[in-house]
Amino acid sequence: MDSSNLGSVPEDTHEVEKSKPVASAFDSVPRPPPSQSSSQKYSPLDWLSYFDREEDVCISDSNDVFHLYMAGTEGPVVFCLHGGGYSGLSYALSASIIKEKARVVAMDLRGHGKSSTENDLDLSIETMCNDVFAVLKALYGDSPPAIVLVGHSMGGSVAVHVAAKKALQTLAGLVVVDVVEGTAMASLIHMQKILSGRMQHFPSIEKAIEWSVRGGSLRNIDSARVSIPTTLKYDDSKNCYVYRARLEETEQYWRGWYEGLSEKFLSCPIPKLLLLAGTDRLDRALTIGQMQGKFQMVVVRHTGHAIQEDVPDEFASLILNFISRNRIGPHGVELIYVADPRTPPASTATIVNQLTNSMGLAIFCSFF
Repeated sequence: MDSSNLGSVPEDTHEVEKSKPVASAFDSVPRPPPSQSSSQKYSPLDWLSYFDREEDVCISDSNDVFHLYMAGTEGPVVFCLHGGGYSGLSYALSASIIKEKARVVAMDLRGHGKSSTENDLDLSIETMCNDVFAVLKALYGDSPPAIVLVGHSMGGSVAVHVAAKKALQTLAGLVVVDVVEGTAMASLIHMQKILSGRMQHFPSIEKAIEWSVRGGSLRNIDSARVSIPTTLKYDDSKNCYVYRARLEETEQYWRGWYEGLSEKFLSCPIPKLLLLAGTDRLDRALTIGQMQGKFQMVVVRHTGHAIQEDVPDEFASLILNFISRNRIGPHGVELIYVADPRTPPASTATIVNQLTNSMGLAIFCSFF
């Protein structure tokens, strides 16, 4: 194993504590507690604090088994699809809030998390869409409840393609998180280099969590402590943790995820919400569609690509607002989120000006 990748994350200065004398009952000033070590600060958190249960769904006539995290007992189903390299636990912190008003189902997609399939490398858009249909069929049969599809990045493309097929009779809403066709397609040529440039091996799960936070891929340490562990697997031959998803081996499918995505999104005849981390993600088709009022768009400021992880409270409020605004479910849900008056939504003119002045590529952040 190449040990050069193992020591690149700095150790916390308090990780190794010196021995201390036993405190005396006669000490006049209590000694402060020891500083939190790096391993404690980045230790994994149990998903049960956020979801209520997990379930494995076996697909008939195959050896495919999909792992689900579930929360809530009433209301419409918010069916969540994660991005490439993530897992269903990407939605953990937001699920703990959404479940008060709706049901949440977060699926580990093929080749990710705890799901196991006959071909984990078949990440074609058709295969992943069929996986979603099969799981929904197994869960709800021919009488599914009202469903809101939520997809982040790669999962957003799956959600759009599923919705565009118009095969789910109770599909009531579509939420796409930080993925746009134009930026994603322009990023194709860079992706192998970016994947190979990532840190590849981790001596511990704690170090992987620390790297994700310090490297900026995730900005919420608690979310990282929940979601990162299931994105890894232990490699006995290398005596370290490596990525569970082998994204670099799925390049043949990347173009199919995003080609024609904007038009498919705009053509879906259901309420639609696009959440972006920056207006530079918009392409021409979506800019025009947004001007014409064909979908709701919210730019979530001060966040990275994984909006649902970085600001789970705000993300959950936006989802519940979307459900309430569109009266999704038997009675809809109570409106609980009021926008901060200090950060009014950007006007169309503002968005166009920002697009004109800033059309840089958010490469990794718009692709997986």
